[in-house]
Amino acid sequence: MFQSEVLFAGKQGRTLRESLTGYAFILPAVTLIFTFGIFPVGFALYVSLQKWRLKRGDFIGLNNYVAAVDNLAFIVIFFLALGGFVLLWITIKKIRRQADEHGESPWVFALPGLAYAATVLSFLRWLIILLPEVLDIAGKVIGIERTQALFFRFLGEALLAESVVPAFGLFVVFFLLSAFAASWTTRRNNNPRRIRYQLQFAISWLAGTVAGLLAWFTWREVGRAYIAAAEIGSELEIWPQVATVGSGVILLVIAWFVWRSSHTQTSDRSFLFRLLVAILFMLGGWLLINELPILLAAGDKDLWSGLKVTIFYSFGTVPFQLAISLFLAVLLFQKMAGSELFRMLYFIPYVTPFVASAAIFRQLFSVRPASPINQILKLFGLKSQQWLQEPTGIFKMLAETFQFDLPAWASGPSLALVVIMIYSIWVYVGYDTVIYVAGLGNISKELMEAAEIDGAGRWEVFRFIVFPLLSPTTYFLSLIAVIGTFKAFSHIWVMRHEFSLRTVDTLSVTIFLEFFDKVRYGYASALAFVLFAIILGLTFINNRIQGARVFYG
Repeated sequence: MFQSEVLFAGKQGRTLRESLTGYAFILPAVTLIFTFGIFPVGFALYVSLQKWRLKRGDFIGLNNYVAAVDNLAFIVIFFLALGGFVLLWITIKKIRRQADEHGESPWVFALPGLAYAATVLSFLRWLIILLPEVLDIAGKVIGIERTQALFFRFLGEALLAESVVPAFGLFVVFFLLSAFAASWTTRRNNNPRRIRYQLQFAISWLAGTVAGLLAWFTWREVGRAYIAAAEIGSELEIWPQVATVGSGVILLVIAWFVWRSSHTQTSDRSFLFRLLVAILFMLGGWLLINELPILLAAGDKDLWSGLKVTIFYSFGTVPFQLAISLFLAVLLFQKMAGSELFRMLYFIPYVTPFVASAAIFRQLFSVRPASPINQILKLFGLKSQQWLQEPTGIFKMLAETFQFDLPAWASGPSLALVVIMIYSIWVYVGYDTVIYVAGLGNISKELMEAAEIDGAGRWEVFRFIVFPLLSPTTYFLSLIAVIGTFKAFSHIWVMRHEFSLRTVDTLSVTIFLEFFDKVRYGYASALAFVLFAIILGLTFINNRIQGARVFYG
């Protein structure tokens, strides 16, 4: 009791007590996020590095990723390692800038940051060593009556395994060191920015360590690939491809920064010079990354087919649903009778269970001549269509109807996929409309009235006032829509038909088939991370391009 009173005495003790109270409050949320968010993602990454079917297999490194995207896997991992070193450099630079601004010497906080980073890494190491022991319990209970007591006995044996105990002990040591470092810096240093410095140093240590491990892992996997190729008498060009594509990407990044810096130049000569340099860098980068089509062609055909279908699906839904939603939102925002009723009617498809509404759409677009949509076509003198069973591209169908030639690559999305696009637009238009109406409500009416007084017509008010002020709403909806199209699954799975010849199988459906039909858990997990990387890349690009044009008033 006396020691606790001394520990929490005075101003520093009160600060420590408040900090511990705050951490105690967020601990349940952090536990839930780790258990149901971070850990499943980490476990999926672990599975993707295994030859995993019904049970855990051998560790095969990047083989699943190489099977999916060929040597592009090595290039991506190499750039992830490079990104870790860049993050390390940026964080250290930020620490130095903050220290110079406040006239401080923050380097004493590097040791607590090292303790925190070592704690995180030792915890992850313990989990990685423990996982195989726990997963092997499934093999131990084969042929034995499965009881709760038996499970806990095997779990205890896994926790006390010869390789697990030292790893857990190392984690405990670093955890205690972190606690001591946090207590020491809290009691000995009155700098209000000490927590920020410690976290920044911890991020630096983590970034540098993870980057080094990724670089070593990539080097090791490339070496294994060269050895395997030599055994079968084939040749690989991994390092030349890494150097070529990597140099091309670096040149494109440099071109982007030079292009952006050209707008800040005051003289025409400097502006034109930077513009010319940016163009030259872009041309050089494009020539160097010309190796990518060869890499993509050597990957999994189902993966790239699913990606092509996903791109068709995204481009065929997002622009149309946003345009229709904006049009309806402007109409519903007017003072008209029944606008509240129409808002509710438009929103009903979004709150209706997707499986139920997709099943109804499947019946509406049935191949039967008596189906509702085919009956409507019959009224206009058109022949019945196969709809969800038609694998032919719509542009090719138009070319056959009007008798003109069309290249094979320009056949477009299949008619079956177009039906799914129509369903997706019908579902999400209501949601987007409601969000747009809310965005219109935040626009100042006085601003629009002032423009009308100055002689602006309705179109000028919409173009120069309403639409720019809706850019945050448009940015949000487009970002959510693009991510949603790449993750779409349930309604596609309900509406897909085997006669469509996989022309409606998006990347998410391809992953599902690999996981449940082919029972290739490791490979399906690798494909899931490929999809995650694509979504992350699209989000970054959208944020850099469209996010920079958002006007918040």
